[in-house]
Amino acid sequence: MEIILKQDVQKLGFKDDVVTVKPGYGRNYLIPQGIAVLATPSAKKVLAENLKQRAHKEAKIVADAKVIAEALKALEIKIAVKAGGEKLFGSVTNQDLAQEFAKNGQEIDKKYITSGVIKRLGKYTATVRLHRDVIVEVDYEVVAEQE
Repeated sequence: MEIILKQDVQKLGFKDDVVTVKPGYGRNYLIPQGIAVLATPSAKKVLAENLKQRAHKEAKIVADAKVIAEALKALEIKIAVKAGGEKLFGSVTNQDLAQEFAKNGQEIDKKYITSGVIKRLGKYTATVRLHRDVIVEVDYEVVAEQE
């Protein structure tokens, strides 16, 4: 079953992509939730026209995302957490990284950050998706909190 996505769906596609899914998933979940519409020939024509009109706006959005990506690469992020030896009391998650980015003036939603759950001190790399074409890897360090 072919559908047109109305919004980004993780591990399926981005907004305005035409994707093929199993009929039950499309008919029972994606379409009733308003996440997608059926990819009829007329819907595909409307989508093509909208994409053509949006192409120049998209170029500006990609340029802005690249500027933010350069700013993120330049940041030196150290997250101070309570630790006993090498192990952390708790963990470092995407939410903690989003807060660190906010402290440095870059507002990024935690759902666009992929780093996993960190439970030890050390240097790590997180992947930040700013746009479907702009994905940046940011290095950060988890250090013990000084008392």
